[in-house]
Amino acid sequence: MTQFNLNWPDGKRIAVVFNVCLEGWSDGKAPGISPMGNPLPPTPGLVDTMANSWAAYGMKRGIYRLLDSFKKFDAKASVMVNGVIAERAPESIRACVEGGHEIMGHSYAMDVVPLLLSEEAERANIKRTTSLLEEAAGTKVRGWLSPRGTPSVRSAQLLAEAGYQHFGDVFDDDLPYTQTFGDKSIVCIPFGTDVNDMPFMKFGTEPAAMLESFRQNLDIARKTGEPTIIDVTSHAHIFGHPRGAYYHERIIEAAIECRDAWICTRSQIADRHVAASR
Repeated sequence: MTQFNLNWPDGKRIAVVFNVCLEGWSDGKAPGISPMGNPLPPTPGLVDTMANSWAAYGMKRGIYRLLDSFKKFDAKASVMVNGVIAERAPESIRACVEGGHEIMGHSYAMDVVPLLLSEEAERANIKRTTSLLEEAAGTKVRGWLSPRGTPSVRSAQLLAEAGYQHFGDVFDDDLPYTQTFGDKSIVCIPFGTDVNDMPFMKFGTEPAAMLESFRQNLDIARKTGEPTIIDVTSHAHIFGHPRGAYYHERIIEAAIECRDAWICTRSQIADRHVAASR
């Protein structure tokens, strides 16, 4: 593991990364959570139709509302996309690319978690997901973050061998570091979870709390005086709704107004890290 001293462009100290999750589940599968507080009784073969309809909002409506917000402020995001979205709604992926956003691999579907796969199945999942996304996007996919950020012990190596530049399934540091496997290497960019719409949705916290969390992170980062990364993560099926999108816009505004903030993608951070290693 190798880490290098980083400096963000123009003397800025805070890198703000807007991550958007555009997610889907395999046929016959459904999200394990939903806005309904009363879970369905466990029944073999039962698929939660409500949860599936709720999740589909992301690719049908939510992603476009979030893209409109980014366009309004000329900000770019890293969009983590399941391969199944390329089969069901490739136009949503093209819209992200047309907006200048980065497309990242997010496994074939949310229920395809690398930790639960054999090595052969994981290699096949990486290949399938990459092929689907690149065909829909018309561009190379350089980064990966697994469902629930849960890799297998070999994920970083398999992704490096598949040609990926950066990997986000790490939570053990503040800044990027490099992992090397023979003649292959990959930049590991820690994924921050403090400004994320999922915990707010799960625990019933007001969307405005995410804006306050971001402001607190900015204030703390300013006081440290060291290079910092703040991840802002929204799911198209959660904060893609009007109230969530409203507060998401307020976060973008706050980032733009911060003179110490560099709004960037995860690929841009990886490029910066690679340049610092030379």
